[in-house]
Amino acid sequence: MICFFIRVSPVCLTSDNLYRMNIISGPHWLAKGIGSAAFTPVLLVSFLGFTLWTLGSVGGSAPTQQNPAIVLSLLAVAAGCLALSWVRPQRAGLSPPHVMLSLGFGGMFLGLLYDVLNAGPERLLSLCSQSAALGFFEGMQIHLEFLPGMHAGMLAGGLLAIPSLRLLRPHCGRYLCSLFAQNLMCSTWMMVGMTLGALWLSRWQWLGGVSTLPGMLGGMFVGMTWGMVASVALYRGLFSLRQRPQVG
Repeated sequence: MICFFIRVSPVCLTSDNLYRMNIISGPHWLAKGIGSAAFTPVLLVSFLGFTLWTLGSVGGSAPTQQNPAIVLSLLAVAAGCLALSWVRPQRAGLSPPHVMLSLGFGGMFLGLLYDVLNAGPERLLSLCSQSAALGFFEGMQIHLEFLPGMHAGMLAGGLLAIPSLRLLRPHCGRYLCSLFAQNLMCSTWMMVGMTLGALWLSRWQWLGGVSTLPGMLGGMFVGMTWGMVASVALYRGLFSLRQRPQVG
């Protein structure tokens, strides 16, 4: 009998190593779909472009009026996704912020469909003409009144990230999984961002003498994306300060 002795360097069997070695199995197709820092931006920008173009056609806006706002919205959302990847790099095949962003976008799309079917494009068009002259708190109030489904969908999608991350990463610890308080803080930032984005893009259009529904709604998606970036950056900054060793 011949024995072979192979020297193997020690490997730390952390949850991330087990995930890469496929010892711990998981729904890889779902993680790659909504939790990928590479695929998620393409998916979100594509859906957003189709949605804004469709609403612009239904609302009767001329392409020369709505196309600049749509392009600006898509570029700003893509830039926000890149910033999110920089603030929170992807690890072990999954990016928790991108999971929450995907679910938040999905909730907004479903809520927007409800608002359009319930109120009609004409009522939402009247909101566009009002947004350019509103302040932040007045804008948030009237957006909640005109677009309740869109805001409720965003909040529901964001909070749905908690059980979704438990499903995608059942082996992850408390640090990697989204907690209720953290997600609630992130949802608040995204809500604020939705209002700021809508007011910003509405005023940008107003300066050009144009007011379109895709512009205002595109601004809401832009603000929601950058609200997520701000929330994650703030959370990671506070976490780094807590982890810094105390001197003295």
